[in-house]
Amino acid sequence: MKTVISGMGVISAAGMNLPGTLETFKSGQRNGGPVSVFSSDLSHPVFEVKELPGKWHNQGMRTLNLALCAIEEALADAGLPPDLSDFRAGVCLGTTVASQLNDLDFYRTFRNTGDAPTEAADRFLRGNLGEAVARYFRAKGPSLTVVNACSSGADAIGAAFSWLKNGICDIAIAGGADEISRIPLCGFNSLGIISEELCRPFDRERTGLNLGEGAGILILEAEAFCRKRGREPGLYLSGYGTASDSYHLTAPHPKGRGLESALQQALAQADISPREVCFVNAHGTATPNNDEVEGRLLARVLGQDIRFLSTKGFTGHTLGAAGGLEAAFTAAALSKEWIPASPGFASMDDNIPICPVTEITPVSGRFAVSTSLAFGGTNTAIVIGM
Repeated sequence: MKTVISGMGVISAAGMNLPGTLETFKSGQRNGGPVSVFSSDLSHPVFEVKELPGKWHNQGMRTLNLALCAIEEALADAGLPPDLSDFRAGVCLGTTVASQLNDLDFYRTFRNTGDAPTEAADRFLRGNLGEAVARYFRAKGPSLTVVNACSSGADAIGAAFSWLKNGICDIAIAGGADEISRIPLCGFNSLGIISEELCRPFDRERTGLNLGEGAGILILEAEAFCRKRGREPGLYLSGYGTASDSYHLTAPHPKGRGLESALQQALAQADISPREVCFVNAHGTATPNNDEVEGRLLARVLGQDIRFLSTKGFTGHTLGAAGGLEAAFTAAALSKEWIPASPGFASMDDNIPICPVTEITPVSGRFAVSTSLAFGGTNTAIVIGM
């Protein structure tokens, strides 16, 4: 049973929707700058969504607002109504920050005074992303929030893929969302892996990542159901693989063993050979360790001539949203038959045997891959097909 990608929606610093994002990709514009969503002494550039549409105004729940914005676009793209109560529809979303790390004022007030208004606690209890979205769109199927560090969005897509393949639902809202937050900004800074300039994935002079925010959503459907409602499939979710390095809390295995296993699983599930992959949207955080391990692994498994890029130079590292955003970007690029220049790349690293594309590049083929790596040693690969 094939799984159709019938709709896509995105929001990030690169654009408020998918058409706007593709225009940003064409122009090469990078919208990073100082953080403004909250006060911070850190001057490192971040990639913020500067202004959410006015209708998404759930107070103190920025991640949910980002998700709702992207889901609205994805449902419209799929030709589905905002009320899903007539369908067997599930919701599977990945996040890390969610709406649960933005209650610092509540904790600070409670610590200082021994008391605090309960509104923040009530918001916390309503903040489960999957359940909140299911309530909003009246989806009565399964709902799940995946919190698996930076592969959360990709792993949520994989879980929804399993639901459809096993007949648990006919439609699934899948992907990820995350807001910019003081906690990860300070945390990544403490690890010494945030760049003081706009990030440079896979570049010889890369010094670290930039944080970002956004949401990326796929509408997945069982092919028979999609056709029954009169939609002609064009894109498919063809394969998913995930594996642990079992090596280190924050560093990938030096030989990329977990990523290799995840990639091989995804290719096997899609029933394709490595040579059938026409491009890869790589995890590409612009941290020295990640990019070297990932670049070497892609060359070894997919060949020296594989075309690849990292879209994090346009969006920043959006944490739990990254896998959802990058799956949508991969699907759109496969459909449009072009990929943008990998932003920030200028010089080849002698320790990486391949380099990302440096200009808008035509691609032709039926399959593309998106990879996601995460703290805790998680590695995920998704195959998109036509």
